Amino acid sequence: MMGRRSAKIALKKGKADGNKAKLYGKLGKLIAQAARAGGPDPVTNMRLREVLHQAKLASLPNDIVTRNLEKATDKSAANFSEVVYECYGPGGTGYVIESLTDNTNRSASTVRAAVTKAGGKMADPGSVLFAFARQGVILVGGREDDILEAAMEAGAQDVLPGEEDGEFKILTAPADFAAVCSRLAEAGIEVDGEDASLAYLPSAPVDVGAEAQAANEVLMERLLAVDDVDAVYTNCAGLA
Repeated sequence: MMGRRSAKIALKKGKADGNKAKLYGKLGKLIAQAARAGGPDPVTNMRLREVLHQAKLASLPNDIVTRNLEKATDKSAANFSEVVYECYGPGGTGYVIESLTDNTNRSASTVRAAVTKAGGKMADPGSVLFAFARQGVILVGGREDDILEAAMEAGAQDVLPGEEDGEFKILTAPADFAAVCSRLAEAGIEVDGEDASLAYLPSAPVDVGAEAQAANEVLMERLLAVDDVDAVYTNCAGLA
């Protein structure tokens, strides 16, 4: 039991570290994409202003911001495309994989290879996605009454208990995500950009046996190791 628990803790920490690196990489690409589409001035470029606000919440290093703003002026640089892949995992689980890539052929090939090597199978568009909902997710800590009041006044859809004591998961409509983050901050609720993002949430978790659970952990690790992959969502219980 202790070894299993240690493995779970290590997996959770590794996933958190991987997600942070993925978040930084995705924000950098979003900055370049927004600046290229609407110009490098956040005063006149609303999309860039929103991305820079999210980058600030996530404590994105200034050198990454500067580098990607400069990249936006490089006419030889490829444009980024947002792609969503879907796959089936061991034990009947489902995965939604987000990629912001400058080469869709490369990203499709590397994602497929990672899925196949881990015992999964690529799925047709929509065959997995229907079991997930696109929502804003904000993890915060504090007193439950204070969180509930601030979240409802900010326009959130729901507030759920988090994984840790004193932690709460605030859910928003995608279109309201940025506004709710700002209103929570104005109400004195600390919002960490690393714990706030748009995500695909499963409608119901899928429980699998120990062998399939281990195989799903391998699949998650392989997908997060793909450079073009920015985020991975699953309905596998214990990994969602």
